[in-house]
Amino acid sequence: MDLGWNGTGIVQKASIARVRADIQNADSQGYKSYWLADHPTGGFDALTALAVAGADGPEIELGTAIVPTFPRHPMAMAAQALTAAQAVPGKFTLGIGLSHETMMADLGIDFVKPIRHLNEYLSILMPLLESGEVDFKGELLSCQAKIFQPQQVQCEVLVAALGPQALRVAGKHAAGTTLAWVGAKTIREHIVPTINAAAERHGRAKPRVVATLPVCVTEDIDGVRNVVAKNLGSYGQLPSYRAMFEREGVAGPADVAIIGSRQEVEDRIGEIKEAGATDFCPTIFALSPDDKLETESLLASFCS
Repeated sequence: MDLGWNGTGIVQKASIARVRADIQNADSQGYKSYWLADHPTGGFDALTALAVAGADGPEIELGTAIVPTFPRHPMAMAAQALTAAQAVPGKFTLGIGLSHETMMADLGIDFVKPIRHLNEYLSILMPLLESGEVDFKGELLSCQAKIFQPQQVQCEVLVAALGPQALRVAGKHAAGTTLAWVGAKTIREHIVPTINAAAERHGRAKPRVVATLPVCVTEDIDGVRNVVAKNLGSYGQLPSYRAMFEREGVAGPADVAIIGSRQEVEDRIGEIKEAGATDFCPTIFALSPDDKLETESLLASFCS
């Protein structure tokens, strides 16, 4: 399992300079990949940020986790992803997803037939990225186009997929899935077998499974859990995440966050690996400088 770095914690800073420094720091510590989220109403574009911040940076894999699909036509998504891929020196990976109905409502966008939308979206996006042209007419989306991008530019696609239907669509079209708020039990019993079966059925390679969770090495376990529950508990109210917590047998985000002693955190990350994740991309959630340093030290040991 490769260790990546999730830079989503700095998205609210909306700073290209911060992203550039974060990428360089991740690379210097030995992380294999760097991921940035695109919040639907945040006004900071992850694709543009990675293209600019990573253009003169190291050859670490850069990826979005994730860019919502509903606000962008797949042709526009393909164009921006391929342009970003051409700008950076290393591998570029496009992570996309449906986002959530409440977030799309903030944009005045109807969350209509999400699984059909996702299937049709990928039916346009993937041919554009893989062959440079598409001729597709669906119920919700259509596109007839031949792009200008040089064919040597490549861009892998991961799909944020949690439910069985979304996982089957991801396995059919994409290189894998990117997960948030999913524990080891759910990865092992639900995510991996579902997406692997879909990929095999459609003759695709074994999918990538990129997992993300908050991590903290600390002696104040209850204190950190309480802050996670208070600050991030709203994720537990979103239907797609709620379903994953129920599968895991936990109450909410604080229960899947990896918080504990150095050995406990190391063991929990090992469980994520054994469950079938190909990549683990943590975010450090520390309340003190000492906890932050201890957590960074443990994660660096995985990199080495």
